[in-house]
Amino acid sequence: MDNCNIDDIEDIVKKGQEPLQRIDNSNVVNPKRFKAKTLEKTETTTHIPGTQRIFVKTWGCSHNNSDGEYMAGQLAEYGYNIVQDPKDADLWVLNSCTVKNPSEAHFLTWMNKAMESDKKVVVAGCVPQAQPQQADFQGLSMLGVQQIDRITEVVEETLKGHTVQLLKPKKEGKRKLGGARLDLPKIRKNPLIEIVPISTGCLNQCTYCKTKHARGDLGSYDPEEIVDRIKTVIKEGVREIWLSSEDTGAYGLDIGTNIAELLWKIVQVLPEGVMLRVGMTNPPYILDHLEEISKILNHPRVYSFLHLPVQCASNSVLKDMKRKYTQEDFRRVVDYLRAHVPGVTIATDI
Repeated sequence: MDNCNIDDIEDIVKKGQEPLQRIDNSNVVNPKRFKAKTLEKTETTTHIPGTQRIFVKTWGCSHNNSDGEYMAGQLAEYGYNIVQDPKDADLWVLNSCTVKNPSEAHFLTWMNKAMESDKKVVVAGCVPQAQPQQADFQGLSMLGVQQIDRITEVVEETLKGHTVQLLKPKKEGKRKLGGARLDLPKIRKNPLIEIVPISTGCLNQCTYCKTKHARGDLGSYDPEEIVDRIKTVIKEGVREIWLSSEDTGAYGLDIGTNIAELLWKIVQVLPEGVMLRVGMTNPPYILDHLEEISKILNHPRVYSFLHLPVQCASNSVLKDMKRKYTQEDFRRVVDYLRAHVPGVTIATDI
């Protein structure tokens, strides 16, 4: 190589010069020749994120249905194909309800059917949240009621064969939040109806209630976030707003506001042709707002309807149930609304 005047690879051809003669190094470099290996044929599967077919099924209350719509919306936005026939799906998202035994049993039946059909499964909703150690859920991915904004992560990892369990509540410091953001994408079962969760959990400790173990203590959304969501969905063509929570009457007591203040803020942004439906409230928390609630239920854009559970007409039984009210409290609410809201419809639970 002594007869080579090249200091750098760029010196091989310089601008304005003829290329130097290539140096014959065959007597210096002896390339090693490798014998070609015969590769074994292996069967591989290609996993392209966000391309699989997903089936979403929900049981239970309007709050749970809203969660299911949010999960479907996020999955669709990510690229997954939401299918109506479970047989066509690669993975089933089963969003459960624990209020009544039949709905829980129905959910478990579907879960077993999915596994028998060799489908990937993500169990969500109140049942796994309240009973994560249940033997039926061993080896399955679980998504908590306040973690629905992470559904795409859980589905993606489950499709890869991993097991993911996200069950922790959302908090800001020590304060429990209402849950996932309200501005997430959604696929509504009815394009004209938007279910808006205003809070999660409650302030009670009823002896018979499983939902408390799943939804926990009260966590309210900020009024501004709720109102912004309502403004957005009205622009999207929604014509009915359903407010949902485990106890509408308790809204805001954890963040320094109340249900009456929220309702007045909402009706101010409702245009003509859009109606508001107020969700279920227990008697103790509506008693302090009867005058304001009656005015709101008389508003032309608010349905004259209220779901007010009595559960039992026996005060001793109500006390054993830890319901925090008497049958006289229930009668007082009903009598006041009937006197001040013409044609009001009151639904109850017994």
